[in-house]
Amino acid sequence: MSTAVQSPPATGGRRHTLDDWRPEDAAFWRQGGARVARRNLVLSVFSEHIGFSVWSLWSVLVLFLGPSYHIDPAGKFTLTALPTALGAVLRIPYTFAVARFGGRNWTMFSAALLLVPTVLAGIVLTPGVSYGTLLLVASVAGVGGGNFASSMANINAFYPQRLKGRALGINAGGGNLGVPAVQLLGLLVLATAGAAHPRLLPLVYLPLIVLAVLGAALRMDNLAAQRNDRGAVREVAREPHTWVVSALYVGTFGSFIGFGFAFGQVLQVQFHAQFDTAVKAAYLTFLGPLLGSLLRPLGGLLADRLGGARVTCWTFAAMAAGAALVLEASRQHSLPLFLTGFVALFVLSGIGNGSTYTMIPAIFRARAAAAVAAGADPEHADRASRRRATAVIGLAGAIGAFGGVLVNVAFRQAFLNAHSGDDAYLAFLAYYACCLLLTWAVYLRPSPGRLPGV
Repeated sequence: MSTAVQSPPATGGRRHTLDDWRPEDAAFWRQGGARVARRNLVLSVFSEHIGFSVWSLWSVLVLFLGPSYHIDPAGKFTLTALPTALGAVLRIPYTFAVARFGGRNWTMFSAALLLVPTVLAGIVLTPGVSYGTLLLVASVAGVGGGNFASSMANINAFYPQRLKGRALGINAGGGNLGVPAVQLLGLLVLATAGAAHPRLLPLVYLPLIVLAVLGAALRMDNLAAQRNDRGAVREVAREPHTWVVSALYVGTFGSFIGFGFAFGQVLQVQFHAQFDTAVKAAYLTFLGPLLGSLLRPLGGLLADRLGGARVTCWTFAAMAAGAALVLEASRQHSLPLFLTGFVALFVLSGIGNGSTYTMIPAIFRARAAAAVAAGADPEHADRASRRRATAVIGLAGAIGAFGGVLVNVAFRQAFLNAHSGDDAYLAFLAYYACCLLLTWAVYLRPSPGRLPGV
């Protein structure tokens, strides 16, 4: 009989470190493991939520940058692309920082680091500030994007295989809610203080960041079983499934974060007559990210029950239809159709985020089962499966976030060249169609090499 886990054990003088963690042991899980994992999940969600808000800060702040800042629409799209890019780059080292420093320790540090972009934004946002300064400060906000990867890698280690889809979906969905949250706060500032006071928005987050640091310090745990394994990155880089899942995540998460950063600007540029003020655009920008974030756990839950590849494939089919609707609405200059199509894309990208990420542990679980069937040691195969899944979570998360950069670049070029987003919408449609075919060909098409249970 497993020993009950009443509180995180402190052995060898190490506080907040769990030396015995066996989530696959049903008795261990029932007798306290589930409670400890849930506590870490809640605090992880809060910290990641604040990280997403800081990462998305400039998607709102650009709405405050009126004529006195002398920045054209192309310049504003660059301001939102830069934090997306830095956040994508940081996701890889953030993934492995958890194993190197511990989930609790790294959550404390990464949350505290969010103070830098918020304080800087609160200082520099005044008319007359140079565009180069704004670019630098916007880039620093990318540290909020890295939090997602470390949070997901940490929570992945806390939960048993059968619950990973739901746990990762809740963790990611709660974090993703930081996008609509900062947009709602931006709307509140615009509606009350006005567009002349952008510095109020980042300053709101200072006490929330402090709370995230304190929560991690007092109530989160490190897992002693986690080890820094640089070799895992090299292993999964040679794994074709790594690049397939990463390409799919570009389509789902890249769309979600890219649209979240760009949607307010797109409305102002493409439908300027209806959205001639920042407040009018802000009234609608939060809706899509909110629905997409809330439905991400549903994607993980559906994937647990129906299979991640099946849910992902149908999601891309629907996203292609949504992109076609947005393209037609743009050509007809129909705002109702445009909003309907874009909200649908947010919702579907949220579901696809959950289902695609659930595929990662399922892929390596299937590979481990095949190895055991061929004579490999079950315990060694299971450890290898977890290590590689964690590595792919970081790598795919980073590559997927670069999809958000591509979305902003696509909008920038489309509006520069044709004063319309039509070329960008057509590119999105084509990419979703390619992802649909890729998912079917690799994971659903009947073939001898097909991985069961993905």
